[in-house]
Amino acid sequence: MSEDLATKKSELRRRFRFLRSQRSLGGDWLHLCNASEITSASTIASYISYGDEPDTAHLNQSIMAMGKRLLLPRTDDHGVITWIEWDSNSTIHKDKKRRNLSQPVGKEFSGQIDVVICPALRVDRSGVRLGQGGGSYDRVLKEISVINAWKVALLHDEEVSSEPLPCAPHDVRVDAVALPEIVVRFKRS
Repeated sequence: MSEDLATKKSELRRRFRFLRSQRSLGGDWLHLCNASEITSASTIASYISYGDEPDTAHLNQSIMAMGKRLLLPRTDDHGVITWIEWDSNSTIHKDKKRRNLSQPVGKEFSGQIDVVICPALRVDRSGVRLGQGGGSYDRVLKEISVINAWKVALLHDEEVSSEPLPCAPHDVRVDAVALPEIVVRFKRS
């Protein structure tokens, strides 16, 4: 990635984090469970939200209540994601080295994933996703187990960008965004 592109992304992340921190945020994103991609899926990867990210607690519980296999990401010190099978008996470990990030404890999953629900700071109207900057999701979304998965980012209202976001060759576009009350799908050309 060019230095200019990296600098621009870093500046955008700083601005978008600030904007998110200044708003009253809410929602449960449970309407996402009605999306046909979710209802027809058997294995769904989600995440454990933190800070002012869209809250995934109720959504993850609803996915399990639907009888779906729920996977949550465990990230190592190099930013590599491993999917962990999650159920009501699973536990969470707070990673003190990494901002008290909640890490699932459990059995590693291997197999095909039908849907990946991922975090984002912003997504533009072509599906370019701006994450936190570690590249973990861009790497995992290229893996064979998720290459054909429906990829949806959770956002708060007003976090879909009408202006194109910078996109590097390694960036993976999402297929849709879920806002607090609607799901917006992107057309692929």
